[in-house]
Amino acid sequence: MSPTGPRRLSLQEIVDGHRRAAFVGREGELALFRANFEVPPEDARHRFVFHVRGNAGVGKTSLVREWERAARESGALTAWVDDAAESIPEVLASVAAQFAGQGHPLKALDRLLTTYRRQLHEAAAVPADGEPSPGALAASQAGLLVAGTIPVLGALAGGLDPATVARGAGGLRAVFGGRARQEEARLSAEPVQVLTPVFVAELERVADTVPWVTLFLDTYERTAPVLDGWLTDLLTPHRHGNLPANLVLTLAGQRRLDPVRWSGYGRLLADVPLAPFTERESRQLLTGRGVLDETAVREVLRLSGGLPVLVSTLATNPGAFEDANATAVERFLAAEDDPGRRAAALACALPRRLDEDLVAVAAPDAGPGLYDWLNELPFVAGRYTGRARYHDVVRAPMLRLGRTASPRRWADAHERLAGAFADRRDRAAEGVAPDRLWTEEPWREAALDALYHRLCAHPRSALPDALRAGIDVCGQDPVAARHWARTLAEAGEDADSAVLRDWGRDLLTALTNHGPRVAAALGLLLTRAELADTDRADALVVRAWDHYRAGEAEAALSDHGRAVAMDPRNARAFQGRAVVLRALGRYGEALADLDRAEEVAPDWSWAVRERGETYRRMGRLEEALAVLDRAHAMDPADAVPLGSRGLVRHRLGRHEEALDDFDRAIALRPEYRWALVRRARVRSVLGDPVGALADLDRAEELVPGRAGTAGERGEVYRATGRHEEAVAEYGRALALDPDYAWALGSRALAYEQLGRVPDALADLDRALEIDPQYAWAREQRNRLTG
Repeated sequence: MSPTGPRRLSLQEIVDGHRRAAFVGREGELALFRANFEVPPEDARHRFVFHVRGNAGVGKTSLVREWERAARESGALTAWVDDAAESIPEVLASVAAQFAGQGHPLKALDRLLTTYRRQLHEAAAVPADGEPSPGALAASQAGLLVAGTIPVLGALAGGLDPATVARGAGGLRAVFGGRARQEEARLSAEPVQVLTPVFVAELERVADTVPWVTLFLDTYERTAPVLDGWLTDLLTPHRHGNLPANLVLTLAGQRRLDPVRWSGYGRLLADVPLAPFTERESRQLLTGRGVLDETAVREVLRLSGGLPVLVSTLATNPGAFEDANATAVERFLAAEDDPGRRAAALACALPRRLDEDLVAVAAPDAGPGLYDWLNELPFVAGRYTGRARYHDVVRAPMLRLGRTASPRRWADAHERLAGAFADRRDRAAEGVAPDRLWTEEPWREAALDALYHRLCAHPRSALPDALRAGIDVCGQDPVAARHWARTLAEAGEDADSAVLRDWGRDLLTALTNHGPRVAAALGLLLTRAELADTDRADALVVRAWDHYRAGEAEAALSDHGRAVAMDPRNARAFQGRAVVLRALGRYGEALADLDRAEEVAPDWSWAVRERGETYRRMGRLEEALAVLDRAHAMDPADAVPLGSRGLVRHRLGRHEEALDDFDRAIALRPEYRWALVRRARVRSVLGDPVGALADLDRAEELVPGRAGTAGERGEVYRATGRHEEAVAEYGRALALDPDYAWALGSRALAYEQLGRVPDALADLDRALEIDPQYAWAREQRNRLTG
């Protein structure tokens, strides 16, 4: 076998090596950061937070990247995040992905993030699968659990009336939601409060395996409104758990930290103001670039003001300074004699990100090699990544020049780029349901870039379509809504449009200040935007779902009602109102709305499946079966009607058919946790406890810490005579949800089998205290005491 040669470097590694070789100066800042790893955390000289601050172009990102490299050389686990992550869950997801890439996955956090993303994706749809989506109905204080949505079947179902079953599930808990359901609801409604303690615990775990853990948050001037309070909470003792002592946090932004929030952390923090290069540092960089002529050196020093990005840029052709009136852009491009390439470089400032195809669209008349040439320019960051971009200090005057020099050429170029991104958007839509497009990152990025360029080309005429897009994004993905609002703000800045700037600023404020809620942003659209009645009705429907997920059932009914009045042919308004009415037990009104939805949209399977789900919850099982058959025939790729039909067939005693439905539903949607739990129930009835426990293991993996999953496991153990294990599982369920009346009733039967009748009676008493109408528990208590 031939000897293995040295590993070939990747293109990115070569580019990074060039960047590191070009890095000069900042010796004091580098020494300060490196020395901190030599000081034990217990030493008063150790710093846990570094804050790098300075004006744009002063070299903050370059320094922080050098710090990251130094941290890795000290054995640290590192993660670097910038303003591409616009929310705390996105920051956590980025950190988790980078840690996993270094061999230290944060598995518990990843599972919760997966659940949270699923909640966001499903929140707009509110699938009628027998269990409200965690991001929607579970978040409602108004109670969104009704008969059959929690585990009350198994050995206890026996043909009880569905209303009795619902009461037996915990009475008011079936209206207002149990603690386990509330915990899952908190993940949707308060993701930061749920995710952060898990993140801290994971940090503690991995910190035991590495010398240091380092987090770098760049462009902090943009992310501070979202992250500032969270970070100071993290540093507050016992707020979210104990941070590991070997954690070092670095922030890099243009402004000082908020003195109110950070006043108590002075002893933990090293403030590192970054000034422009000194003359010595500028000369060092110029010498490295071969610029030795003193006249040229002095001209670079005069024009750059010591900003490293400008020193690097001007160093490319320091002799071309004869024209004292040359613009900043001409200085940036002074090294290039070819007028075609100079024009191409200006044109390529227009897109927010660059790859080879976009370069060809932005500068169609440029000659070969333009992409490689651009990647060698000193003001281009992210080279050869497919996401290259001009530095803001350079891009801003280039945009200003292009916009003012030839408005027609400016608009034409943006139109070409908008078309290119629209093509990418349309390709990315293949195979994705229309109501999930905003949740898919490739589609979302292309759509937002197409929107940005249309707004730059025609700020006023493109604005109505942009605002209508906001209704869709708010309905599908609240996190993506912030990206949409930021796109409006950036287009306003780059196109110098006050109206776009105002819209972007106000929408960002509304979406940032209200967490995952989108009602405030939709309120802005409803009160300020010039929308058609059909668009206003759509916005009201989306806001109604936002109210509903927050437990504001009356507000949800009001918005749905206004939408119906505004657009009597809006099927989603009728369907949405039916779901709210059904959750409130107003079944007749819900069915009337579903009649209207089917009349307006006879081919829409969602209205049909909602009817089947409503019949199921009413206990009208044969009617539910017929309607769910029809819903499945209308959309065989939809897992929800199959899941609901499986539960109906199980209740009718048709267990083999129920198992087939659940198998098919889970094949269509492998992460369909609700169907996994119900299939476990069917498998147990069919004498397959091993398969049932496997389903519950998978359900627990998908959504850990659910009381219902533990309760179902207890049922499997009890059905197979493993009463001690059943008692333990019911106990775990009750630890997660102390008001879980059904688990108390089931544990009472397990206690009885173990001869612990007093314990059984105590559980039944507690179940009846929680739900005085729990008829089954009362019957069991009377039997044991009679």
